[in-house]
Amino acid sequence: MALAATLCGSCRPDLPPSVKEAKARIREIAAADWKAWAASAHRPVLIDVREDSEWQAGHAAGALHIARWTLADRIGSAVPDKTTRIVLYCQSGVRSALAADWLQKMGYTNVFSLAGGFKAYQLARLPVGK
Repeated sequence: MALAATLCGSCRPDLPPSVKEAKARIREIAAADWKAWAASAHRPVLIDVREDSEWQAGHAAGALHIARWTLADRIGSAVPDKTTRIVLYCQSGVRSALAADWLQKMGYTNVFSLAGGFKAYQLARLPVGK
């Protein structure tokens, strides 16, 4: 039950304690700010941590897909430099906040979660891939 609440934390206005704690430890970036970051000379690595079916339905242009449950095993080969700026996103910002917290615990020092997730990304009319 706790796992379901964690995965669907954005479905309720009161986030589970684990999500609140993770959000207190991580940094977030607004979708509106992503546009400038993406155009910069030091573009961050954008990682979609959603499930395969969510990715296939549409995702941020230029994003890598590494489902949250495979992140710990795959991040080292995808982003070997732990100082690389990384922006993670999910559908609403809950799973990506938990994933950002996890990456920080793994020693990644420049990790952000996209506030509002893919929903906010789409509302900002940013480019989508399929």
